[in-house]
Amino acid sequence: MALEDEQEALLPGSGDGLPGSAAQRKMPAICDPSRFAHRIVVLMLMCFLGFGSYFCYDNPSALQTQVQLDMKVNTADFMQLYAFYSWPNVVLCFFGGFLIDRVFGIRLGTIIFSLFVCAGQVIFATGALFNAFWLMEAGRLVFGIGGESLAVAQNTYAVSWFKGKELNLVFGLQLSMARVGSTVNMNVMGLVYQWIKDAMGSAGYTTLGVTLMIGAVTCLFSLTCALVLGYLDKRAEKILNKEQGKTGEVIKLTDVKDFSLSLWLIFLICVCYYVAIFPFIGLGKVFFIEKFKFSAAQAGAINSVVYIISAPLSPVFGFMVDRIGKNIIWVMCAVVTTLTAHLMLAFTLWNPWIAMSLLGVSYSLLACALWPMVAFVVPEHQLGTAYGFMQSIQNLGLAIIAILAGVILDSRGYLFLEVFFSACICMAIVAVVMLYFLNHLRGGDLNLSSWEREKRQKQAAIEKETE
Repeated sequence: MALEDEQEALLPGSGDGLPGSAAQRKMPAICDPSRFAHRIVVLMLMCFLGFGSYFCYDNPSALQTQVQLDMKVNTADFMQLYAFYSWPNVVLCFFGGFLIDRVFGIRLGTIIFSLFVCAGQVIFATGALFNAFWLMEAGRLVFGIGGESLAVAQNTYAVSWFKGKELNLVFGLQLSMARVGSTVNMNVMGLVYQWIKDAMGSAGYTTLGVTLMIGAVTCLFSLTCALVLGYLDKRAEKILNKEQGKTGEVIKLTDVKDFSLSLWLIFLICVCYYVAIFPFIGLGKVFFIEKFKFSAAQAGAINSVVYIISAPLSPVFGFMVDRIGKNIIWVMCAVVTTLTAHLMLAFTLWNPWIAMSLLGVSYSLLACALWPMVAFVVPEHQLGTAYGFMQSIQNLGLAIIAILAGVILDSRGYLFLEVFFSACICMAIVAVVMLYFLNHLRGGDLNLSSWEREKRQKQAAIEKETE
């Protein structure tokens, strides 16, 4: 349908004064915005648009030992680098869509957010070069302003160019590329640091700063993709007479008072689950070095397993959950599997590849089953507010738990930290059980099979039409 709509849009004409169909025939397929070859080029640019952001987000994790030694900070201070990323997104997740739709537009907004990501990484690296940890924190704050909003812009481009049957595949590919960026970071930045150290003859904050500045090249690459993508989108708008992409988000904070108990339980599951994943990965490299006696390269590789597994599995699980339904059951499976993985890491010396593989599978499954549930418990006009609030409290939880995890590790060690993460997952399990029974008592849609859900939706549509 999307392709047919675009072809119809060609009829009025194009910028060179020729009829749309004639202009289309003169173009090579790769230059024609309505052709598949051109859309593949655009898709590649969309995927690489967030590569630099995801690559640099976990730079601190990949270089945890080096950051703490070279900057002479403890773990609590180190985890501030993650907290400062999350703080601005407690608020900005409500306004990212508004800025794209009403202020900047998708093209300028994407470039501005990419510039924030670039500037944040450069400030972060400069702080290391000048041995100023406060400047590194400021850089992460600037980086955070651009990072989450850039993801919103990326999704908006996807909807604008791939409406219809290709959209879910495009979202899956974008998520996979994001995980590739995180994986490459985990496995490469330690080697880059070692190479700079050998070239300079010694370690220190200068070596760290140069390493992080090299990491900023990926952000510059993504900024280039944003500029090229903006040009191609502007060109397509002129040729196809199509409007700029919009997020479609409608944020009304007054809607919060109408949120159901089921939605608040979904929020609680989201926070309790993710605070046991991202802070753990942020501190994981040294954990594997100290407990399992891995080398730095081995520790970086195993710490990236969660991202490696989620890259190919996320689209697969998304398709599976769409076809089967039963979202609450899948969420319960994911949360219980995650608890099992944390208990294995805490209380056994089993090969950690097993636990981290379980963590990667459960992380992918939960994302595919949990986030779509919001659409089943709130009206369509409140979706933007609900998702914005969900991201807001997720970032608030991550900021607070990142600091708390660093304090726990400094004072009690890794075993107590793993017990703390396991306790967070147990809270998520309690919330899932409550959600299951609440949904059962109220006859909700959350745990229906896909065919039951489709049948109910058709029946509701018939009743609405009758009324």
